[in-house]
Amino acid sequence: MTAVIVGVVALIAGAGAGFLIRTNMARSSATTLEGQAQQKLVQADQKLVAAQEDAAQTLRRAIEDAKVDASQIRRDAEEDVKARRDEIARLERRISETEDELRARTRKLDERVLELTERDERLQEVRARLEKAAEQHRIQLERVAGMTSSEAREQLLAALIDDAKRASMAQVREIEQFAREEGEERARKIVTIAIQRVASEQTAESTVSVFTLPSEDMKGRIIGREGRNIRAFEATTGVNLIIDDTPEAVVLSSFDPVRREAARLSLEKLVQDGRIHPARIEEVHERSLVEIDERIRRAGEDAVAEVGITDIHPEMIKLLGRLQYRTSYGQNVLKHLVESAHIASALSAELGLDPTIAKRGAFLHDIGKAVTHEVEGSHAIIGAEIARRMKEDPEVVHCIESHHGEVEQRTIHAVLAQIADGISGGRPGARRESLETYVKRLERLEEICNSFPGVEKVYAMQAGREVRVLVQPESIDDLAAQVIARDIAKQVEEELQYPGQIKITVVREIRATEYAR
Repeated sequence: MTAVIVGVVALIAGAGAGFLIRTNMARSSATTLEGQAQQKLVQADQKLVAAQEDAAQTLRRAIEDAKVDASQIRRDAEEDVKARRDEIARLERRISETEDELRARTRKLDERVLELTERDERLQEVRARLEKAAEQHRIQLERVAGMTSSEAREQLLAALIDDAKRASMAQVREIEQFAREEGEERARKIVTIAIQRVASEQTAESTVSVFTLPSEDMKGRIIGREGRNIRAFEATTGVNLIIDDTPEAVVLSSFDPVRREAARLSLEKLVQDGRIHPARIEEVHERSLVEIDERIRRAGEDAVAEVGITDIHPEMIKLLGRLQYRTSYGQNVLKHLVESAHIASALSAELGLDPTIAKRGAFLHDIGKAVTHEVEGSHAIIGAEIARRMKEDPEVVHCIESHHGEVEQRTIHAVLAQIADGISGGRPGARRESLETYVKRLERLEEICNSFPGVEKVYAMQAGREVRVLVQPESIDDLAAQVIARDIAKQVEEELQYPGQIKITVVREIRATEYAR
């Protein structure tokens, strides 16, 4: 037990000794750390004092620089203010001088206004005296001349108008003479070359509606028992069959040329076969319609190939083929289109232009005639709508719609297409017209010419393509004759429809006759 106690005491004593040792060491370390901290604190105080001194020195320098800058700014401001004061003084002097000058000018203007006012008053007095004198002079002139001033004014105006007409007509004649000398040979050459290149027949074919029978007995077979065959034929074909006293001939009547041609072909096959009855008529007509469609397609393709146009809508080709059976004044319309296309191409080539648009426009300009029996309106407008629907070029559409004047022409291609149409239709032998229309046109030509004062006689020559007007030489002089010719031509253009052109010739002749005895 005692040993244990001694051991415990020894252990406690050892622990206390170690504690004392560690305590001493901690105190020594703390003392060392405290010394180091005091050194660092002293160093920090020294650095702070140095920084404060630097900041104070920098502040002093900045204050000194600011004082210098402020002094410089004050000097600059004082100089600027002085310069501005000098400028203001100069401006004030200039304003004062300007005011003095304006006052002087105002005084001069006032004096000028007063002078002008006095002059105006004197002029008013003079004008009044002149008007009074002019009125007295006019009264004296009216009394001497025996006419009023309005009558004299009308005579003077008429004389001035007559002189102006004469002067203008003389100038017009000079200009026309110069243009004729310069342009007639060139124009004649171009048109001649264009027509020469076409080289088409003088007289085009025309669609016929009279069918010749092999014998007179065939009329009875066509009519049939109690007229059943002719009724079946008309009901199937939609064409009126006229059988009259004309020997060995019947007439097919229909407003549709294609339908009339199909009926003619059906009748031809029925006559050749000899079997004519309602069932046979329907069978033959169906085959004829197929054949006509094939002919129409082939005719359109041949025309397109002849002209040299490839990119064209198939429906347009069919419409062109239908024109094979359409005529205008006896001229086959499809041949007219082909001929017009060649002429437009030749004209464009002679003028140095691209012939594509004019050629295509001339080739399609009468396409509306293929459906004019189905649609109301002008064939030019209808054709333009068809071409627009077929996605044709807008310039080609314009050529179609403007070739008869319904739409104003805006391009040279439209003018060339119209010229080609006129050349093709107006050349000798190209077209013919009915006797009644021909007579009416000649009568109207003579009426228009006779309506002008001073006209003595009128002669229509060359089938109405030239009119010669004889005037009274004592009342119409040379210049007045030129005026009458121009006025007649203008009125004919406005009132009449005709192919080609009409030449107006005014003849003024003076004959002097004496007898030697």
